[in-house]
Amino acid sequence: METVISVQPTPNPNALKFILDIPVKTRDSAVYRDSSECGSNKLAEALLVLDHVTEVYFATNFITVTQDGEMDWDELEPRIRKIIRQLIKTHNPDFEPATAKAAQERPVANEELDKIEAILETTIRPALQRDGGDLLVLGLEGNILTISYEGACGSCPHAAMGTIYAIQNILRDQYNPNIVVEMA
Repeated sequence: METVISVQPTPNPNALKFILDIPVKTRDSAVYRDSSECGSNKLAEALLVLDHVTEVYFATNFITVTQDGEMDWDELEPRIRKIIRQLIKTHNPDFEPATAKAAQERPVANEELDKIEAILETTIRPALQRDGGDLLVLGLEGNILTISYEGACGSCPHAAMGTIYAIQNILRDQYNPNIVVEMA
């Protein structure tokens, strides 16, 4: 039986979310911006060598593909679908990213970061993931929380402007009224 692939637009006009009926990544997520980062992930490598593709993001049951905005999605989307159909049969959803770049290290867990992660998990992450992306908490120093966006959120104008303020406001309301959220 052939894998079902649904394509969903994201708020980022340069990113599409390809939703599959099978697992793509069983634990955590992975983002790749260069084919040299892909290691044994042949699906990521094949997508990144397509002209105009700048990033691929793997999560639970979807792959978000971001392009440079120079190609019409009507031309690029069928190529992406073809690669996914060809390589998903041998893709291992339990893969571990090959490089530190592909799997940015999360900070050492502590009580404060655990509180922040719990708030993000119930308030922000579901919306970002619906839109084909996510965020990664890079650290907390004093009242400054540093994050980076992944997937469709990485180059989305909404993420850089409104979403970061929404995150900050939620954390100020539910965690610490003096927290400041910054992008790495």
